[in-house]
Amino acid sequence: MRRAVFVDRDGVLNAALVRQGRPHPPASVAQLELLPGVRERVAELRRLGFLVVCVTNQPDVARGAVTRAEVDEINARVRSGLQLDDLLVCCHDDRDRCDCRKPRPGLLLQAAARLDIDLGRSYMIGDRWKDIACGAAAGCATIFVDCGYAEAYQGPAPSHVSAAAADAFDYILSEERKCG
Repeated sequence: MRRAVFVDRDGVLNAALVRQGRPHPPASVAQLELLPGVRERVAELRRLGFLVVCVTNQPDVARGAVTRAEVDEINARVRSGLQLDDLLVCCHDDRDRCDCRKPRPGLLLQAAARLDIDLGRSYMIGDRWKDIACGAAAGCATIFVDCGYAEAYQGPAPSHVSAAAADAFDYILSEERKCG
């Protein structure tokens, strides 16, 4: 089985738009800004044999704020720009109670089945408690990117806390060098 690094999209791969202390996704490709150093770190993880899979909640589709086509266009740009192995999206809202919306682990379980991933030997990087709860529920090591959002952290303790997305990737790379 293969190992993977699962990553949230907004706040980890690309800049989240922060309003009143809360993160929001870009609404169009024009607003999309990949974070510095992410492309190189994703490439390094792939060279080490990891799959890199983005798992993202995009409830603005269910809320009518953006179309699925707009989200798909952003996702296609992120996936191709970073050469991700896969990108899975949940376009539901909390009220839908689906299995794919983080903090539930449905997206990770789907990716694991499709790509033959060993979740117990994989990582989840996210900037919100739902990402960490999702990764923990799937059995992954978790890395919380603390962006200082004005929201309470309600999830399980992460395996590691980083101050920036690049640091989260560097943590995994350093762990791999220790074992290597």
